[in-house]
Amino acid sequence: MSKDNSLNSVSGEHGESASLGTFNPAYSNPSLPQPSGNSEDEFTTYFNEKISIPEVEYSCFSFRKLWAFTGPGFLMSIAYLDPGNIESDLQSGAVAGFKLLWILLLATLVGLLLQRLAARLGVVTGLHLAEVCHRQYPKVPRIILWLMVELAIIGSDMQEVIGSAIAINLLSVGRIPLWGGVLITIADTFVFLFLDKYGLRKLEAFFGFLITIMALTFGYEYVTVKPSQSQVLKGMFVPSCSGCRTPQIEQAVGIVGAVIMPHNMYLHSALVKSRQINRSNKQEIQEANKYFFIESCIALFVSFIINVFVVSVFAEAFFGKTNEQVGVVLGCYFGPAALYIWAVGILAAGQSSTMTGTYSGQFVMEGFLNLKWSRFARVVLTRSIAIIPTLLVSVFQDVESLTGMNDFLNVLQSLQLPFALIPVLTFTSLRPVMSDFANGLGWRIAGGILVLIICSINMYFVLVYVQELGHVVLYVVAGVVSMAYLGFVFYLGWQCLIALGMSFLDCGHTVSISKSLLTEEATGGYTK
Repeated sequence: MSKDNSLNSVSGEHGESASLGTFNPAYSNPSLPQPSGNSEDEFTTYFNEKISIPEVEYSCFSFRKLWAFTGPGFLMSIAYLDPGNIESDLQSGAVAGFKLLWILLLATLVGLLLQRLAARLGVVTGLHLAEVCHRQYPKVPRIILWLMVELAIIGSDMQEVIGSAIAINLLSVGRIPLWGGVLITIADTFVFLFLDKYGLRKLEAFFGFLITIMALTFGYEYVTVKPSQSQVLKGMFVPSCSGCRTPQIEQAVGIVGAVIMPHNMYLHSALVKSRQINRSNKQEIQEANKYFFIESCIALFVSFIINVFVVSVFAEAFFGKTNEQVGVVLGCYFGPAALYIWAVGILAAGQSSTMTGTYSGQFVMEGFLNLKWSRFARVVLTRSIAIIPTLLVSVFQDVESLTGMNDFLNVLQSLQLPFALIPVLTFTSLRPVMSDFANGLGWRIAGGILVLIICSINMYFVLVYVQELGHVVLYVVAGVVSMAYLGFVFYLGWQCLIALGMSFLDCGHTVSISKSLLTEEATGGYTK
């Protein structure tokens, strides 16, 4: 059937009505034509090339192939090392010592499993999460979902601005004020936008370089402070928090929000498309899933170790001290070198997060809205929204206010998690979408429990936050917003439960999608 005929034969906003997930991946029919490396032009603003996978004799494992697949996982892991995470690590060590390291480990493991689902969605379907959401959800829920993800991206961008501004202030020994550091982040953002013009592998290598800087700088602080190894291991592997009160519990929730970033699911599902995979070959898809998962394990292990460095340093040397004292104590106790090395690490975290945040924003906007924006226009919009409130706080307040804003942004990230977790669990559980690679019963149950736990934690945090407002009008506003939030989460959860096998909830109201559009884009132009 031709494209015109297929589009003329469908009806409704998206075309032919179909139940949730009606499309088959290209590999289900080996005769379908596969897109070449240059035929997918949806995101050529970023990935103008496809990394080819070397042909090697069949074996269980090949370092050559692992190297070819290495890249997306490390770009994804940047979200586990952004300034929001570093500030959360600082707070964790200062508020609870080593007691919350097991929460950090658990959150990282949960993040790994969720990133696995996101990567599998991109590998199997050839579409990333935002594109699938665009085709699976009706217009109103789709726009609301897009706005929620954009809110998470803007919040993350604000954290990057805050971290970079504080680092610049420290490196200049206070000569550059906080507001000056905020303004400098505007310029450096546009400089980094042009790095990908030098080739995808060079861009990935640059991110690897920034991660190495963070490992060396924070590792230096760890060696200098010499925290108790027994306390580190106990905090990491003994799940307890004796004597913990509300601040420690809130910090534990903040760790989850800082580590598991909602926009990172959308980013990872898009980054895996940079590898040339023949989706008509089931074995190649299995192989890609395996190597992407191995790479993600390595990348998140590195990010976890770096986060442990930071938490341990603050737990040992800065327990009970305020945020604005960190730089002073570093300089007084461990010499000026420790202060500057700390600032370099924070700056590397902020700069690396800047680019991955820009990538996420581009993918999300183009996927949800099918809207093509240049990188320049996209980053101007996002960074402008992030700069204004951060600049106001930096002008009229101090470092403590900025880090307090960072805490709030971590909470915001945690509240946005259902808008990434529920869709990725929904679509990876649908056999019409994932075919043989759909989640099994164990993954569905574990994923459902995980989403339920995270949503419950979020509700607890909302209740705690609302109780501290102290004004009737604010209570009313918070109540209305909370009801709208819960209503939309309920809608997404309802669709997810149907995808997990509870068909009795369907009631004949599953979303409509364009089967012809999905098939055409997933198979490189073929329509049934």
